[in-house]
Amino acid sequence: MDTRTAIIAIIVKSTESAENINQLLHEYREYIIGRMGIPYHKKNVNIISIAIDAPQDKINSLAGRIGRIEGVTTKTVYAPED
Repeated sequence: MDTRTAIIAIIVKSTESAENINQLLHEYREYIIGRMGIPYHKKNVNIISIAIDAPQDKINSLAGRIGRIEGVTTKTVYAPED
């Protein structure tokens, strides 16, 4: 199956969402290359970036499911295809 490489950017406004986000990331762990989380106290948000290599439908599914969590916004950027 063909895979794509992408970055999923996640902005978390509600700290109560962390458990749901971590549960989803655990569910998709086989595709995740790495992740980085940065608390930005000045704006009271957390910024998470997820590097992922997966079939496009899996990337879209993960980003969509995370984006439906209250207080969370996501955006996905794909690497160019060869």
